[in-house]
Amino acid sequence: MNSKPIPAETSTPDLLTKKSSPKWFTYLVPVATLLGLALLGSYFYIPGNTQALAQVPAEKSTAQDKEKAKAEKVSAPDFEGGVAWLNTAKPISIKDLKGKIVLLDFWTLCCINCIHTLPDLAKLEKKYANELVVIGVHSAKFENEKETESIRKAIARYEIKHPVVNDANMKIWRTYGVNSWPTLVLLDSEGNFVAKGSGEGLHDAVDLAIAKLVKSGRENKTLNEKPIDFGQSVEKATSPLYFPGKVLADAESKRIFIADSTNHRVIITDLEGKALATIGQGGKPGFKNGSYTEAMFDDPQGMALVGDDLYLADRKNHLVRKIDLKKQTVSTAAGTGKQGHDRDTGGIATLVGLNSPWDLLRKGDTLFIALAGHHQIWTLDIKFKKLLPYAGNGRETLKDNPLASSSFAQPSGLTTDGTNLFVADSEISAIRSLPLDGKGNVKTIVGLGLFDFGDIDGFGDEVRIQHALGVAWHQGLIYIADTYNSKIKTLDPKTRECKNYLSSTKTGWMGGPMFNEPAGINISGGMIYIADTNAHRIQVVDLKTKAVSTLKITGVDIVPR
Repeated sequence: MNSKPIPAETSTPDLLTKKSSPKWFTYLVPVATLLGLALLGSYFYIPGNTQALAQVPAEKSTAQDKEKAKAEKVSAPDFEGGVAWLNTAKPISIKDLKGKIVLLDFWTLCCINCIHTLPDLAKLEKKYANELVVIGVHSAKFENEKETESIRKAIARYEIKHPVVNDANMKIWRTYGVNSWPTLVLLDSEGNFVAKGSGEGLHDAVDLAIAKLVKSGRENKTLNEKPIDFGQSVEKATSPLYFPGKVLADAESKRIFIADSTNHRVIITDLEGKALATIGQGGKPGFKNGSYTEAMFDDPQGMALVGDDLYLADRKNHLVRKIDLKKQTVSTAAGTGKQGHDRDTGGIATLVGLNSPWDLLRKGDTLFIALAGHHQIWTLDIKFKKLLPYAGNGRETLKDNPLASSSFAQPSGLTTDGTNLFVADSEISAIRSLPLDGKGNVKTIVGLGLFDFGDIDGFGDEVRIQHALGVAWHQGLIYIADTYNSKIKTLDPKTRECKNYLSSTKTGWMGGPMFNEPAGINISGGMIYIADTNAHRIQVVDLKTKAVSTLKITGVDIVPR
């Protein structure tokens, strides 16, 4: 996801592609202000420009440049303007971090590029446990993301271990001259600026930069290698589910399939919630094929039922997994297990890298995949085991065009009326429509762009939703899990009328107990099944009466936290 003035893909275009990725990382010598930067490293840009201005190998910088850098060291400003601190017992200042190498991560919880950066940060924290401190600076895009409690939920959902400051008013963002999500800022053990870079995929370059700072810190005797215990806050598990992302009900076989996302497992129950099977080593993220008890997942999301096989979007593993419900085994259907970067070709399913698959939908022998990380829709030919891009050019924006030249932004939910594929295009708060037969254009039913969101019912362009992650089709209407508004809404694709269907009496996700950031929705047998993600539960709504109940899950262990 990008900042409004300067999209990350534009300001540092090569950071997001494996083919031309530089070794990083803009080495900075602020002169007078953060906007006056002198080139010392491999990549450099001035906020306000849209292209990298220079590319010079760091090893070729002159001795004079290095001496100038030493003379012009600039101390990092403090974290003034943060409204709350999380994962720490008390607020943190730059002074508290003296002696530590510090990596600031400017992020927002909906951003797929930010989510992709988190595993890299965890690796660095583990490798440099005694030398490095990571501080998350959460500078929100959506209104809902400004709420401290919403950030607290995201910290638990993404299993973040380091302190995070809620920069709700973007004061720290502006002080540090940040202009895109995610942005990393590196400070040395004396609290001085060293480097800055935007986009994902920066692990290797950051690793190299930290290693050099560790060496120099030891030589200068400025490095404190005693770990700091900030006091992590963990959301206690009180339900068998922990941030369930998607749900799939099949009234015909009387089964409910639940992606128990942050428990990294799949649960199958009957329609009353009695456990029929638990798939995966609960609580342990990872990748492993095999029996139900041997298998491992990492943030499982959307599902599609094909006969006796359940296909699963294994989001953080960048895989589509196949669960054989008869043999009770798990295998890989598509993906390599590593994040893919090729948006154009496809090929043999297990030889092509995927990028954060978030939802699945089956139509005949075709499995449609919402690739949130690629901002595209792909297909998997189940019979011939081939992956192909289907719609979207990979640019993160809203553009209605023929399939291949259209644009999406983190598509995260899929449904169909049998002729059209409807997409919850989350980052542009839109619902899109495209033909299933491969002929025709992508059309926007509601939604205007990356920074047009809210909670407004009405018709067409006057409608506003907020980061919707799920959609379900039923009798002429699209039912929307309007995630950041914590509502269920209906949308008529013909008239483009969108209106509230069910929510608490107050607006917003903190309005009441009915829903708390619902991310998945499915309709079967006259009932709506809702993955009420932040409430750790499945809500069930009777379509006739609108009566809401919580699925009482029995026979499933609670994973301790």
